[in-house]
Amino acid sequence: MIRLFLFFSIFIITTSCQKNVVLDKDTAKGDAFYDRGMELFQKNDVLAYENFQKAISLYKLSHDSSNISKVLIYQANIQNSNGDYTGAEETLVEALSYMKDGDTSFYSVYGTMANIKSNQKEYSASIKWINKTLTENINYRTKARLLNNKASALSKIKDYKNALKILNSIVLDSVDNKEANTIRDNIEYILWSADNHYNAEPELETILKLRILEDDKWGMNASYSHLSDINKDQNPEKSLFYAKQMLVTAKKNKSSDDRLEALEKILITDTPLNSKKTFNEYKTLSDSIQAKRDSYSTQFAYIKYDSEKKETENQRLKVDQAHKENQLIRQQAALAVAIVAIIIIVILYRRRQARLKQENELKLKNDQLRISKRVHDVVANGIYQVMTKIENQEDFDKENALDELEFVYEKSRDISYEKPELENNKKHYKEKISTLIASFKNDTIQTYTVGNENEIWLGVSQSSFDEVYQILRELLVNMKKHSQASRVVFKFEKFNNMVKIQYTDNGIGIPGDMIYKNGLTNTGTRIAAIHGAIIFDNESEKGLKINISFPVS
Repeated sequence: MIRLFLFFSIFIITTSCQKNVVLDKDTAKGDAFYDRGMELFQKNDVLAYENFQKAISLYKLSHDSSNISKVLIYQANIQNSNGDYTGAEETLVEALSYMKDGDTSFYSVYGTMANIKSNQKEYSASIKWINKTLTENINYRTKARLLNNKASALSKIKDYKNALKILNSIVLDSVDNKEANTIRDNIEYILWSADNHYNAEPELETILKLRILEDDKWGMNASYSHLSDINKDQNPEKSLFYAKQMLVTAKKNKSSDDRLEALEKILITDTPLNSKKTFNEYKTLSDSIQAKRDSYSTQFAYIKYDSEKKETENQRLKVDQAHKENQLIRQQAALAVAIVAIIIIVILYRRRQARLKQENELKLKNDQLRISKRVHDVVANGIYQVMTKIENQEDFDKENALDELEFVYEKSRDISYEKPELENNKKHYKEKISTLIASFKNDTIQTYTVGNENEIWLGVSQSSFDEVYQILRELLVNMKKHSQASRVVFKFEKFNNMVKIQYTDNGIGIPGDMIYKNGLTNTGTRIAAIHGAIIFDNESEKGLKINISFPVS
């Protein structure tokens, strides 16, 4: 048996997961189970595993991925040491899913996976994982252990040359006596394995004496194994002696696997008279080891299954509770909408004094935006335009003002009755645009129109013109209210069946984050309805420029 350093790669405890002063309550509870698991680690593996699983469940609640991966690595080590190799691999893969780039725990994952593969006698895979571990930031003593394990795996696949090259490269003065003896012992055994005529016994016996003096029982076990192997053919009696010494030492170490290996060596070299007894002991121990491994695998699987089942049930309860809360919120929201709808109905009824057919709440909700938009365009902007005309007239014409107000009133009635506008009620496009722009001219504001000719409007549909008209009126209303401009210019052009309108003023401009918080909100919707585009250019030092374009059809 070439001796491996079967150490747990768990230095992450002190280096990768320092705890914060202020802990999440679930993390704090998880830490209590983690500490209990550490107390039981390598003493009662089942209880340790169970406490670690409880810690993981709590860490998941606080999304503590660092602690989850750390505890999963401990669980994998427990499974590996108890023969649950497949379960250990699955646990390590789960740990990797919680780890992030730069996590110092990668060393532990790679090292543990290498040990698992070695235990499964998949030595080539073990070498690959050892190589990944060697790329991590580790001290020389740890590196020496990994190199020894790599050499041992290479010898298992009979690559003795590279195995010896690695072992001879290790600086023995940099490791302790036990590790140095292990490396020397492995060198001698591999030299003999490569050439059975090589006399390794003197050096192996010297190393055994050193191990006995240091009471290194695990090292003595390896020495007895190697001395039994090299004497198997030339001196069966001596081989049997060392095999029996290995069996005694393995029992002291409580190592079932080493006991099984010792019994196998005894079967080969002992007399036929004793073989039956030794075989029965070997068979009984082999069956016991397998049964124990199966039992551990089952217990670990049940602990994980039970934990996941509880997590699933808790999640389902949370979903049910969330569903009930959402249902209550929807009911409250529906009640609020109904109240708002009733208020709107009353307000519209009083303002318009019209007989509106009472519709159901859903239709009111769907029609609210469209009606509000038309009221803003026709009534609010219409009244504001009339006010602007009255303000700008030197001689107040009462009859003309009443006609304008009556027109707005009629339009508002058309809205309340959902009455569409007839095309023959429209003014000529050019005149209407010119009249609109001129109506905002006064002593302090000068408005100018460039290029507003009949040719511009050829091919423009009634619906497109209506939208453009409302957009221009919206710009003028906002200019009057907010811009403090004294000069406004509208420039009309037509290129390739595309009408282009440029608006400029010398006012204070519009802050970028305010464009969609005022009356211009509907402008984007309108321009989209006619497949056009509107661009606000507010980067000049003073004033505002707006470019509008839309197709004629």
